[in-house]
Order: sequence, then C-alpha cells, then structure tokens
Amino acid sequence: MSRPRLEVADVFRQHGAAWRRANAGHVSLGQLQVMSAIEHCRTAALGGHVERCRDCGHSRISYNSCRNRHCPKCQGAAAKDWLAARQADLLPVDYFHVIFTLPAEIAPIAYQNKAVVYDLLFRATAETLLTIAADPRHLGAHLGFTAVLHSWGSAMTHHPHLHMIVPAGGISLDGTRWVPCRPGFFLPVRVLSRLFRRLFLAGLVDAHAVGRLVFFDQLEGLRRREAFAAHLAPLRRKKWFLYAKPPPCADPEAVLAYLARYTHRVAISNSRLLGLAAALRAGHASGRARRRSKLRLAGPGGSRRATYGLPLR
Repeated sequence: MSRPRLEVADVFRQHGAAWRRANAGHVSLGQLQVMSAIEHCRTAALGGHVERCRDCGHSRISYNSCRNRHCPKCQGAAAKDWLAARQADLLPVDYFHVIFTLPAEIAPIAYQNKAVVYDLLFRATAETLLTIAADPRHLGAHLGFTAVLHSWGSAMTHHPHLHMIVPAGGISLDGTRWVPCRPGFFLPVRVLSRLFRRLFLAGLVDAHAVGRLVFFDQLEGLRRREAFAAHLAPLRRKKWFLYAKPPPCADPEAVLAYLARYTHRVAISNSRLLGLAAALRAGHASGRARRRSKLRLAGPGGSRRATYGLPLR
C-alpha cells in the first residue's frame, strides 16, 4: 500500500514542538503521549526488523508501529482484529442500531472530565436499556448489546455519543425462551430517552457532590453547587436525542462489519488531510447529502485533534 501524500504524523513532526510550547500547561500527559506515539510510529525510534525474500534475496527494513488507539496508521489492523473477535458473539436474529447522544451543554463538562463522564455515559445507557427491556410492558427480556464510544462528530467537533448494536430481542426473564421485538420496532424511544436523561443527570450530580468533577477556564464557576444545578436545570426538560433504527442491512455479518467501522476510527485520518501550509486543511462530510467540504483548522490542527484523546485505561 502506498504511503499517503500527507499524514497526521507529518503535521505533528513539523508543528508539534511549537504547538506544545504555545500550549504548555494546557495539555495533559495523555495527550502528549498520543502525539509522541503518532510522531514516532513506524520510524527508527521504535525499532524495527528486516524482511528478506528467500527467492531473490531482496531485503527491506520495516519499522514497528506504535499501536496507539489514536494513531490513524494503526487502526486498520486493530479494527480487523476486533471484527474477528466479535464473530462468535453474533446471533441469527435481526439487529438494531441505537445511538445515545449527550446534549451540547454537557460536552464541555465531558471534555474536562472524560474518564468520569464517558464511564457514566456507558453505565447510564446500559441501565436504561436493561431496565426498559426487562419491563413486561415493553419486552420482558434480558438484553445484550455492543457499545462503541464516539467523542467527535462528522464536522470534527467534540460530540460524545454511543453507537450500539442491539439484537432485536432477548432472553425471557425466566431464562427459558427467546423473546423477539415487534417487527421493525425496538423499544419506545421516548421512554428510553427520558430514563437515560434522568439516570445520567443523577449520576452527574452525584459525581459533582463527591468532588469527582474538575472545572477550568470558562467552566470554573460550575465548581459551586448552585451554579452547577442551575446549569443542569434546563436539561431536565430538554429532549435528549436517541436514535433506534434497523441498520441498512439486517444480516448479522453485515451488521457486525457496520459496527466495526466505528470501533477504531480517529477524527482526523490521513485520508482527510488536504494540505498543510499556514494552517491544516482537512475534509469533512456535512449536510444531508454528506458532501465533502474543506475545514480549515487553526494552526497545525493539534488543538482540535487533542480534543478526541480518550482517557488512559
């Protein structure tokens, strides 16, 4: 496979040092480690090995990969490995594609508290699905599902949400039979959305009460309990977006391949880079027609890319 004309690593190598100096004190250790991994991926800095053809004797040096989950060069193999590992999980039933999205007012809090908020997003989502599915008025069954976090949107803005693939049914509460969903219908979206909203906000308030949340810069005022409560008050009445539809293809193998495209994606892939001069230009999809358009990123694009660094495991 030929090397892309421009890579994220090229941008970091050319502008990374200057960007780190300009943002000293505002970049986390995790973000610095991501930048370092991408800069050194498949270079002599990580070592390598010699590949030699037994027939003609031709040899070449292959440098080691960083294997960082944010590296655009390392995600293809990781996605294939993930897809292969999930093959045994598939059931011979239809599936639904479900998306739980945090409102825009929560995104800045999530950005400064990634580990806490992302963990809460997973837990609130799981409890919501399990609770509503177990209710005999809706399904009366135990659900299983696979969830993948996306912290960015198509326009490369911070936009935390979960993509989920959920079987169209579950095991009966007594464990004796399969309970299918109604054809073309998963669970009531409005009921799911309201419970998710209540569970997530309750968890966020609890995290604030015990001092697990931190606030900086424009959010510093939210350290006060009264200000935090006032910030969340409108969200208790706001409609939270929740999507639940059958995927484009109901075949289990195709469904799994569909989700695999979400498991190891990075916001700014090498294929999106259009040019590098005074600023980085990258393409992104916009509008219903999903047309490709140009997005001009400030400086080398590091500040926007750093937004999507996930918390250390």
